[in-house]
Amino acid sequence: MIMNCTFPTVTFPAIPNFTTSTITASACPKTLNVTSLKNPIPFLKPPNKINPTKLKLKISFRTRASVSDSNGGTGNWVKWIPTGAFSISADKVFRLISGATASPIGQFVSSPTTFLHSVDPRIKLVWLLALVVLPARSHIAMRFGLVIFLSFLSIWILPRHVWMDQLGRVSLLSGILFIMLGLGADGVTPLVQLRTPPPAMMGLPKLPASLGGYSYLIMKLGPLQFTRKGLSVASIAACLTFTVFQSASLCLTTTTPEQLAFALRWFMLPLTYIGVPVAEIVLTLMLSLRFITLVFDEVRNVALGIVSRRINWQHLTMMETIDIFVIYFRRIFKNIFIHADQISQAMIVRGFRGDSKTHKIYFLSDSSFGMADIVSLLCLVGVTGAALLSDYFLV
Repeated sequence: MIMNCTFPTVTFPAIPNFTTSTITASACPKTLNVTSLKNPIPFLKPPNKINPTKLKLKISFRTRASVSDSNGGTGNWVKWIPTGAFSISADKVFRLISGATASPIGQFVSSPTTFLHSVDPRIKLVWLLALVVLPARSHIAMRFGLVIFLSFLSIWILPRHVWMDQLGRVSLLSGILFIMLGLGADGVTPLVQLRTPPPAMMGLPKLPASLGGYSYLIMKLGPLQFTRKGLSVASIAACLTFTVFQSASLCLTTTTPEQLAFALRWFMLPLTYIGVPVAEIVLTLMLSLRFITLVFDEVRNVALGIVSRRINWQHLTMMETIDIFVIYFRRIFKNIFIHADQISQAMIVRGFRGDSKTHKIYFLSDSSFGMADIVSLLCLVGVTGAALLSDYFLV
């Protein structure tokens, strides 16, 4: 320890085996090595008083977080740190939403114009009804035939980016239903015992095996089994799901909401004699078909807005990520309600006062039959007849 000697006198207290001495300023060197003395703790008297106004106090805080608390357990804040998979999945969800609604779902596609655009909407509704009933009342070969027919018709009618997106999603859903119902309808072998004793105990000859090669069990996968009952149930559910979704998509893609409303009104017009509010049903259907487009547009636009901001999901906690999803859904509903209010204001401006009977609706539909309508009716009769006769000729 080196100390500069700046005081006139330095006095040390008396210590045993040490002689008290006085050191004057003239005899003091420029530096004094105090560590050489036996008592290294001198009593120093400052020459001047310390001015408290010139003192500067610097206080710094340092915060440290530890995973484990004093009891050795994990802190509660650790569970709010997002993992990499959670952050990446949030970004993938928004990108999937923005990409899934890119193709029109339930929207009218005006171009390219095909023969299905010129078919009368009333014939299209009859086709929809037939495609809902026929898969459940026909042979399994006819069911898969209807699926193939709708697939080729979608590829022929719809644009490439539309039919690839629609067929992919509908086929995936139908495939999942087929596998689940095929293995789950009659998949687990029942652990039961026959009530009748075997033929040997009763003195009867053993029944011969079937000569036709019939087998109830088609395939066995460990504890699960794929039987004929499972094949029938799975084929009905999968084919019905595919035909309902894809036929409705074809109808909405090639038909305007006004044409569908006109066709529904034409079929429901006799119900007005028994008090059915046909006008209100038709107006509600037309507004719903118009509103579906707005809903998908809002879902896609808000998701694109979040993706375009390039949020660094790795730096967000789990609560912040959930908060972004809450803001996303809240924004969607807010925009939808804004559009609904604008539609109601537009209808009021155009003279609508709540009575659907007195309000004139222009359906913009031509009821004349053409060659496309005749061909569609002949195809409908042929498909219906083939489906009804398939159970008799296909065993």
